[in-house]
This record gives sequence, structure tokens and C-alpha cells, in this order.
Amino acid sequence: MTGGEMSAAEMGAGALGAADMRAGEKLPPLEIPVTRTLVVAGAIASRDYQDVHHDAELARQKGSPDIFMNILTTNGLVGRYITDHFGPAAELRKVAIRLGAPNYPGDTMVLTGTIEEVDGDTATVRVVGDNGIGRHVTGTVTVALPVSAPSAGSDLDLGPAPAPDPLNDPPGAAT
Repeated sequence: MTGGEMSAAEMGAGALGAADMRAGEKLPPLEIPVTRTLVVAGAIASRDYQDVHHDAELARQKGSPDIFMNILTTNGLVGRYITDHFGPAAELRKVAIRLGAPNYPGDTMVLTGTIEEVDGDTATVRVVGDNGIGRHVTGTVTVALPVSAPSAGSDLDLGPAPAPDPLNDPPGAAT
């Protein structure tokens, strides 16, 4: 591993705090298999019913070799890449991406990132996603972290417990 990179084990070890961010740090790559299911499910989940995202024959009639991933799915995967690295306390403040080469089923997109700037509890991360035919996505993500991350084993404060539900909780059940 080259300087500035974190291992996959370190990446998943827990939430990071603002003090853990360093300009120039490289995030570990994330390989995402581009499956037909991912392309179609992403389009449906984002309510993008354009036929080029779910109908291979119509996509071919429009000049594409196959269906391809929509921008909202890519945007979500970029956000996931950042929150997987920085942990559950990370707050995405801004995601600005630009698409390039399409993501077709059967390919793999590899996301990489570099922290460009750190300002207090906020960092700007340059993200790039490449696939077998070229650069699929480029962009920046602004992420904010708490000044200190929760310690390993501590619980995040999720607010007060919900009130018991008399229709679904048996009498005397702990909530």
C-alpha cells in the first residue's frame, strides 16, 4: 500500500472524525460490478423510466449497444463510496458529478478518491469512476464529519425511543 491510503479493514473499522481527514489522502478503491439488475433497479428506484435504462432492444434502436446506468444511480454510488469510507456520521453536503463513458452491464466500475482540501470539519474529495471503456464519472463531494467520531463500540444518539404501538406490541413487551 502506498502512503496516504487506508486498507479496506481500516476503512470499515468505524466512523472517522474531522481530525482523521488529511489533504492528499487517497481513499481505497471500490469495485462495483455493473449488473443488469443494478442498472434497472437503480433506474426504477430513482423513477427514471427512460427505456435506455431497462429495455436492451429499444436502447439498441437508439444507438446504444445495451442498456446503461443513469446519472442518479451513479450519484448514489458516489455518495455510498464516501459514506462507506468516512462512516455513518458523515454528512454529504454537496455532490457534483459529470458523466463520461456509459456503464453497461457486465462491466465493473472502480471508484477512487483523493481528499483535496480540509477546512475544519469539512473535506472536499475528488472522486473518479472508471470502467472498461473509459472514465464514467468525475466529480467532487463535500463531506462534513463530527469533530470527534464516536468511539468503537459506542452507540450513535438516535434520539428518544419510539412510543409503544398498542396494535403491534404485546402487553408488557419491552420496546
